[in-house]
Amino acid sequence: MRRSDDPVASRSPALTRFFAGVMARQMRGAFRAARLARPGLPPLPPGPVVVYMNHPSWWDPAFGIVLHGALFAGRDGYAPIDAGMLGRYGFFRRIGFFGVPEGRAGAAAFLRGAARVWEEPSRVLWVTAQGRFADPRERPLRLRPGVAHLLARHPGAVALPLALEYPFWSERRPEALACFGAPLTGEGITEERVEAALEAACGRLAALAQGRDPADFVTLLGGRRGAGGVWGAWERARAALRGERHRPDHQPEEP
Repeated sequence: MRRSDDPVASRSPALTRFFAGVMARQMRGAFRAARLARPGLPPLPPGPVVVYMNHPSWWDPAFGIVLHGALFAGRDGYAPIDAGMLGRYGFFRRIGFFGVPEGRAGAAAFLRGAARVWEEPSRVLWVTAQGRFADPRERPLRLRPGVAHLLARHPGAVALPLALEYPFWSERRPEALACFGAPLTGEGITEERVEAALEAACGRLAALAQGRDPADFVTLLGGRRGAGGVWGAWERARAALRGERHRPDHQPEEP
């Protein structure tokens, strides 16, 4: 395997940490908060992990990077990406992405890259399993078959479904919400089981998102609060004139 095609040799730990910080700052600026549905990360057996997600937004890789830093500290993370996109943004090679072309060649490249990554069992793969942008309410999810094929080759690995969505609640900025499903382990895992587990996680997250209760989530990142701009300045000034504490959120503050 050429170095440029080797995700492990190409990855720079220093650049990966720097980019993770950049993504966390970007999400703080764009969202009210990044939240993970309780109880959080389920218990996992030892061994390789593939986190496979739905793909509702451009923000999904950034959210995945934030989640990895919060939940898998000390475990290197890797992810496949469209080979054409990697050709445009070669920097991604330095932070753990590896290229996957379209068609059958892409399936082979994905399995080859994953096998290289999992030469060290502590590493984690992150996969947008739909392979395209799709509304979080779309059913069926129509996942690509890569995750099931990967588990057939690595029966000791764990497949962990992760649902994502980005609803607006009561504030100017949206929420970034995530919810893990039940891990899949062992032999004989089918595409139908892989898809059903992610659909169940998406259904649970949809219900929690509609409930709009921050207490149902662990807040991983607190984002920007309040209206901002002229209106935000006026609210701060009015609170100061009244001798009151400025409360930027429309809803009561979280405990």
